[in-house]
Amino acid sequence: MTTALLIIDVQEAMFSYDVKLHDEGGVMDRIISLLNKARSAGAPVVYIQHTEDEEYTKGLPTWQISSRITPKEEDSIVEKPTWDAFHRTRLHEELQRLGVTDLVICGMQSEFCVDTTTRRAYSMGYSSVLVQDAHSTFGNANFSGEEIVRHHNSVLGGRFAVLRPEREVEFQ
Repeated sequence: MTTALLIIDVQEAMFSYDVKLHDEGGVMDRIISLLNKARSAGAPVVYIQHTEDEEYTKGLPTWQISSRITPKEEDSIVEKPTWDAFHRTRLHEELQRLGVTDLVICGMQSEFCVDTTTRRAYSMGYSSVLVQDAHSTFGNANFSGEEIVRHHNSVLGGRFAVLRPEREVEFQ
């Protein structure tokens, strides 16, 4: 198996704010489906866990990976201090150890860590699928969360990753 599921920053902090992520429930259901598909196929699962100050301080309840997708012992967890899951982390080394050449990418937040990591994966030679309906973000003063997700799908898809809906993603 050369394809891994990369789950970016699906941590309790994302669900602790007064505002909700775009399509929060649907996105989480699709991430759970991807996780189940990957595990059924024996594909490696790699969790990316943002670690820095405030709600992402290591050990705080908000820093924990969402209890809806609790890692198993055989899964990999890579902590990261920046928006780029490869920068100043052991992600590339872990993927090499696992023999991974292809990534299926999902998680939070579309315009920050998902975008940056997808671009970096491309630059490092990984072939990636960005699951177009399994990443999300919050709206801001200029755009709704839905608009941000749609924009990043259009920018990343076909250039840095293949864009595919969750229902079409399979692990072989």
